[in-house]
Amino acid sequence: MPVTVRLVSWNVHKCVGGLDRRYDPERIVAVLAAEAPDIVLLQEVAQNGRWYSHDRQVDLLGDALGLPHRSYFVNVRFGPRRGEYGNAILSRMPITSSENLDVTLERRKARSVLHAELRIPTPGGGSRTLHLFNLHLGLGEAERREQLRRFLLSKNLHHIQARTPTLIAGDFNDVWGTLGKRILVPAGFAGPMRPIRTFPAWAPVRALDSLYVRGDLEVLDLSRLRSKLSRMASDHLPLRATLRVHPSVSS
Repeated sequence: MPVTVRLVSWNVHKCVGGLDRRYDPERIVAVLAAEAPDIVLLQEVAQNGRWYSHDRQVDLLGDALGLPHRSYFVNVRFGPRRGEYGNAILSRMPITSSENLDVTLERRKARSVLHAELRIPTPGGGSRTLHLFNLHLGLGEAERREQLRRFLLSKNLHHIQARTPTLIAGDFNDVWGTLGKRILVPAGFAGPMRPIRTFPAWAPVRALDSLYVRGDLEVLDLSRLRSKLSRMASDHLPLRATLRVHPSVSS
């Protein structure tokens, strides 16, 4: 029997509003809590900075949302004032393993893909593995293409069987909204029929964020969260997905 999972992916901009530049993690929490997600993929999650009250945002957000299982890796380090930030995965289900894939190109800003393996409980007392890849790609078009190609060649992806539920989502920085269609779809991933505009949050014109799936994983619904609060809380709008995890053939 299939299992339904609610997921949100969001570049939270270190919990700083895109318009008012105000640090306010409570706005991020309120937007996410309203969706009651099972899994949250976040980009630009900060810690150890005076600008952010020295908060460790992965735990601040995870505790507030009641998501006990977490993975977090820092990509960019500034110093004691601006701290450091990276990608995070928060989950209601156990994370059995996680690893950070470095896709940084020479003389470019550090970028990575955070890989986590989850166990999804299924009816009858069993479970199904779900692989999550949470990415934040570079600003240059050629840079983004190369980073996705490196991801597709990584051992992390190649070790996953074709039917195993697998999801890649995050901030693609995809100005034209075509990157996934050109690179991920030919590799067996399915994505949105039309790009979903998420940036800038207050008047979105660019589809910088997206989500793709492969294997026994189906997207029932994918949309952006465009409320008064989400337009203020970050410079990106969040993506909300309802997923169906299908049982394995042998179950």
